[in-house]
Order: sequence, then C-alpha cells, then structure tokens
Amino acid sequence: MRNVIGPNTVLGYCTNVHAGATFDQMIENLERYSVPVRQQVCPNQPMGIGLWFSNQAARDVIEQNRIDELSSWLKERELLAYTINGFPHGDFHQPVVKHRVYHPTWAEQDRLDYTIDLANILCGLLTDDIEGSISTLPIGWRTDIGTSILQSALNNLIALANKLHEIEKETGKLIHVDIEPEPGCFLDRCNDMVRLFANLCQQSDPKIILRHIRVCHDICHTAVMFEDQTETLQRYKAEGIKVGKVQISSAVRMRLNGLTGNERELAIDQLRSFQEDRYLHQTVVDMGERSYFYEDLPIALDKHCHDHGPVGEWRVHFHVPLFFERANFIESTMDHVQTLLANVSELSDVRHFEVETYAWGVLPDELRVDDLSQGIAKELSWVRGAIA
Repeated sequence: MRNVIGPNTVLGYCTNVHAGATFDQMIENLERYSVPVRQQVCPNQPMGIGLWFSNQAARDVIEQNRIDELSSWLKERELLAYTINGFPHGDFHQPVVKHRVYHPTWAEQDRLDYTIDLANILCGLLTDDIEGSISTLPIGWRTDIGTSILQSALNNLIALANKLHEIEKETGKLIHVDIEPEPGCFLDRCNDMVRLFANLCQQSDPKIILRHIRVCHDICHTAVMFEDQTETLQRYKAEGIKVGKVQISSAVRMRLNGLTGNERELAIDQLRSFQEDRYLHQTVVDMGERSYFYEDLPIALDKHCHDHGPVGEWRVHFHVPLFFERANFIESTMDHVQTLLANVSELSDVRHFEVETYAWGVLPDELRVDDLSQGIAKELSWVRGAIA
C-alpha cells in the first residue's frame, strides 16, 4: 500500500467509519473490518490504517499503559499506524452528532489535552521511517468563535506546536497536527487558513509552527465550497504552508440547470433521500452570480427551494463512496478526486493520504453495501487505479 502515490507516502483508510467509542471496541472493529480489508487489497504487505480514538479511549490507552500492546497487535496483523483522526472528540456514531462534533473547540483545554494524548499514542506506534499526522477541527463552528475565543485557540495551537517540537527532540519522531477546513466552520476556505497561519507565525516561532502545524486537505470539503483543488494547493505552497494529510473523499452534487421542470422536481426528490439525523450535511447552492450556504441539507431543501425554486448547482457535504459517480440526477465530485490525485505530487510534498468515507451507515439504501470491508477495499482499489 505504501509508495503508490510517491516516495515515502502512505495510503490507508480512516477507521472513524466504525462505531465504537471505547478502546476494546476499537480493537474489535480493526479485527472485524481492517484485517479483512488488508487481505483483500494488499495481502502480501502492510496496509496503512488511520486510527480514531474517542477522548475516553485515548485516556484508557494511556492510563492503562496499553500503547506497546496496541503497537504489537497492529504489527502482528500488518496494519501500519501512521495517522490519527483527532477531529471527533466524543462518540462519532451516537444517534445525533450534528454540531456536537465541533466541541470542544480549540479554545478549550480539553481539546489541547486530547490532542496531546493522541500525539503520545501515535509516537509509540510509529515506525522509525515514517512521520505521524493527526487531523483536527478548524477551531470550531463559525458562530461559536469570537475574538477572545480565537486568541485562546491560537494560544493552544502554539502550545501544541511547542509540545510536538519537544516530542521530536526527545524521540526523533516527527508528528504534525493538520487543521482540516470544513464548510460552515471558522476555517472553511483556503484564505481562512492562510490568515490563521500568518497569525500563528506572528505570535510564535514560524519554523516550529510550520513544521508541526499543517493543513489536512479534505477533497470533499474543498469541492463543497466550490474551491479549485489545484489552485488551493498552489496557494498553500506559495505561502509556505505544508499539507500534512489529504483526506480522499467525494461529495454529493446535483446540477439542475438545463433540466425540465419535471426533471428538477424528480432530482430534488432524489436528493431528499440523503437527509438523515446523525451528521451535519452542509450544502452550498451556486446560482452563477451568487452562492448560498446552508448549514444542513434539510434547511437547503426547504428554504432554498421555497425562496428560489429548484435551480443552480448543489454540492452537499455527504461523503459518498469514491467509486460512485452518478445515479439518475445525483452525481459525485469524483472528478475533483481524480484531478487532485493526478496533480498532487507536483503541488505538494504531502506524504499521508487517507480514504475517509465515514457515512456508509447513513447512505440511501441504493448506495449501501452488504459487506463494509468489501466496500472499503473497493474504495482503496479505486484510489490505486485512479493514481495509476
């Protein structure tokens, strides 16, 4: 699985797709799903795995001194731990997650403590030849962040960078925390990230900041915000900002312009099948001269259609399988994934790639799979084919 994108790179999938917020549940999921995925995709070599620990699971691992146990367990099954998803702090599979996933914010001590726990765990799992990455939330949901809260968040990120610098000096292992812009959050566009890094570098040592704080580029998120994948990576490179991890993900897209009135109604009805109660599905509708942001799909379907009618191009933050391209009037942003994978080696020295389709359990019935491990394996194989 390694070196399929470029030198010293690792490709895996994010295990936040599996329900279970305790350490023992995490191990059960890795045995049930991740081991079969490796056997299907790369039976003769190790497979990259993106781990997810809830705050409680991370605390349990540290307080019970189970890092070495976990490291041995992963090595025996040839699962290569190289990255951690540090975005969801609590149970990511509770019946309703929605805005809860953005708490605690980066202004809160709990977020800093949790991320340092993850760094200490990852340090004990890394092999000597790879760096480690931890993706994290973009400060918080936009309306939750004010000026004073932002400064507290900056202080915590600076403290984190200094802690990661100490870890590298003591152990020789490089770990970076990668901030993941997301629609509707305080940081949801490339320009927001550039301003954040300028602010951090003004307040602390730029060398430490730029080494240990990086960007997690989620392809779905960038597509939903109607930002160009190539231009975004070019901007980061020009500003000296490193991309620490690329999350390979695809959004829902619906293009209504050019359809008849009846076809538009059918398309809207099909999109309604993506409404569900667990996750927030931010939606942007582009009308050409203006675009409209809605924090969840049901709001967009009700308000936008009421105010403007079924028009424009809709993009929805709903991670659909990477191999899904089109079904009737619903498409994916597969072309964004293909474009980024084709050009990423020229635009960035990013070494960590992670398939992050976490929404298998809430997909419309026609997109679900009977065997989750087979679906994940199919995605990883699709990525390898897209790169080739």
